[in-house]
Amino acid sequence: MKIENYSKEQRVEIVQSYIVTTARYDFSVYEKRIVYRLVENIQYLLKGEKLNEKVRIDKSLYDLYSVEMPIAALLNGEEDKNYSRTKNALLSMSTKVFQYEDAKEWKAIPLIGYPKIRKYESIIHFKLHEDIYDALLNFSKGFKRFELQTAFTFESVYAMRFYELFSNQRTPLTFSIENLKLMFGVEKKYLNPSDFIRKVVETAKNELDKKSPYSFTYTALKTGRKITSIKFFPVSLPQNIKPEDETERLKKQISPSLLLEQQTYHYLKTHYHFSAPEMKNNITLFQTAEKTIPDLLMFMSEIKVKANRANNPKGYLINALRKKMGIKQENQKTEAIELTEESLFI
Repeated sequence: MKIENYSKEQRVEIVQSYIVTTARYDFSVYEKRIVYRLVENIQYLLKGEKLNEKVRIDKSLYDLYSVEMPIAALLNGEEDKNYSRTKNALLSMSTKVFQYEDAKEWKAIPLIGYPKIRKYESIIHFKLHEDIYDALLNFSKGFKRFELQTAFTFESVYAMRFYELFSNQRTPLTFSIENLKLMFGVEKKYLNPSDFIRKVVETAKNELDKKSPYSFTYTALKTGRKITSIKFFPVSLPQNIKPEDETERLKKQISPSLLLEQQTYHYLKTHYHFSAPEMKNNITLFQTAEKTIPDLLMFMSEIKVKANRANNPKGYLINALRKKMGIKQENQKTEAIELTEESLFI
């Protein structure tokens, strides 16, 4: 049985609701990967981008979304010839609920329904409730931005959870042991706080220290003689940043007017109304176009009429540039929408 390739070479940042980041659930690594891919592809839909040809997310009847994606989208170099890990993840998710509670209400929502695997196509399919779909897009309490490919490298689900919490985090976070155990769905395990710290916190920290540009140190806080909470201090580990990722990060810190030819910069700004952040998020594509398309300004002007008729003129231009240069759609993603980060709180 063949597992089709699902490209993960391109560096992809996803924006995850802080509600989802801190929600109460106990997932396996594969279950987390399913959620990551949901968040990733829903955000592509919001930006009007074309999904990978094997991914579908469609609204169906009874407040449900129909979701399909290749098994390869859940792999990180592993082989899964008998589909056992994927099948177990889908079965487990179909029996769980997503619990969220704030000052106003408590919700328990079935995660997925009607899971199946089309074996010869290596495709998974399931139904997603509208409330889950909306929860993935609920940024009312802020969001966390993190790099998807790094998240896929973790072998511990605890490392995944802490990676989400500490990506780009600048200030200390304090959690009670009780709330952390509820958040990770292990409230019936590790009755001794020291065991929880050793098995959960240290396990996550050790893996983050090896693989992630973001980790933490911590101090156990006591009430009397008992450890009741933990104060976490974010730590940056630049040695864990891949050179190509650092190059992209530095490019985004420089004004696009300095990275592009002046004619290109002004045409994108004046005729296609690209903002500086939008140009930065697509800077590599525009720079490549300057080098490979003989008369880039002429090309952009020739497709301007068709772009204006499209729902997303910027997206139309970007897709046209990719097509012109022979870049496959799924290997490049555009950031046409820039969210404003809100202050996060517990």
